[in-house]
Amino acid sequence: MFKKKTMVTLALALCLALVVSACGSKSSENGGKADNNTVTVKFMHLWPEGVSAGQNKIVNQIIKDFEAEHTNIKIKQEVLDNEQYKNKLKVLSSSNELPDVGVTWAAGFLQPYVEGNLFSPVDDLLSGELNGKFVAGTTEAYAIDGKTYALPLEFNIAPIYYNKEIFAKYNLEVPQTYEQFQAIVKTLSDNGVAPITLGNKDRWTGSLWYMYMADRIAGQKALADAISGAGSFMDEGLVKAAGDIQTLVDSKAFVKGFNGLSNEEAKSEFLNGKAAMFMMGTWELPNFTTNEDIPKEFRDSVGFFKFPTVEGGKGDINSWVGGPGVGLFVGENSKVKDEAKTFVEYFVKKWGEQAVTGAGVIPATKVDTSTLELPQLYIDLFNEMNQASSITLFADVQMKANAAETHLNNIQALFGKEVAPEAFSTNHDTAIKKGN
Repeated sequence: MFKKKTMVTLALALCLALVVSACGSKSSENGGKADNNTVTVKFMHLWPEGVSAGQNKIVNQIIKDFEAEHTNIKIKQEVLDNEQYKNKLKVLSSSNELPDVGVTWAAGFLQPYVEGNLFSPVDDLLSGELNGKFVAGTTEAYAIDGKTYALPLEFNIAPIYYNKEIFAKYNLEVPQTYEQFQAIVKTLSDNGVAPITLGNKDRWTGSLWYMYMADRIAGQKALADAISGAGSFMDEGLVKAAGDIQTLVDSKAFVKGFNGLSNEEAKSEFLNGKAAMFMMGTWELPNFTTNEDIPKEFRDSVGFFKFPTVEGGKGDINSWVGGPGVGLFVGENSKVKDEAKTFVEYFVKKWGEQAVTGAGVIPATKVDTSTLELPQLYIDLFNEMNQASSITLFADVQMKANAAETHLNNIQALFGKEVAPEAFSTNHDTAIKKGN
């Protein structure tokens, strides 16, 4: 179902725990330039053709248009999936061989690269053609010590997508309370249907479930304070949330073998109609709206709902986990930095509207959608973002590198019932207090 959307400006205030630091190194001027004065800009990203068809098509179109307008610059792509990308970025950073332009996440993820003087400040781009183009609260997520080190492309929240046909088959309705949600899980499990697909081999996927449980029980402030170190994961509500995750595991809520599945493997269970629910960020919207490689019949069967309220909990059903998505950085040691910045500025300008119409992605830049025909699912989630009472940035993105790794390892252990809720909480506090 399609309908017109009037212009919407997101104005979400994000309280992001950003850590500050910097050290130095210089870049040379001539490398990357061929004898014929053609400059090659290396661009590494995470939108493979198979799993990110919409984004991949847009990236290639932007590059094609850019090269046509800038005949002296060639863009050389390296495309990896999400986890491969993160791993390679770490490897390249250790030898100061980052690409000229790459993809990064905000806040704590950004910090070690800034500390290592690996990302170049891009504030000059914010004062040029991109001035005033970003949604409030997005570029701030990429700022450390007053300087901006990447430009955001997306803004995301994480709903629970569900298969409307499966729900209808078992006379299930969208839950408003956690008790209703538990009843849905039981009905599906009793009928041999996997209630929820989860690829927790990647760990951050399970973190989404824990964060929502913590938000709904302990409240957004208690969760945010614990992540930043201003509070504690030993908060009674946060410990209970960890315990309730394990109760959810015991109820056979998740697809078999979930702790050994990657997110892509788990997603296929949802796309194939084998699992009824899938919690993931709105970067997945293209697969449920515009991706013609996925049957229209399935795309039309996808709905979403908010993580339900918990009886006696302090959380608000309009409180979301999410925040600015990925952004583009320019390598500090790039030998073609000027050309790299020219490409980033061009890419961000073109990405906005094309990402909406061509991929169904919610952009970090302001887009006038008054003349655009948009899928209803996209419109509904776009509106939910505007009505959010709060948005808590993904925990592993907020935390410093070592604390984030502790969080992710403990998430997997929690879901695997290898760590008790109290130890889970203590491990977090210990790691965060170390401050690295």
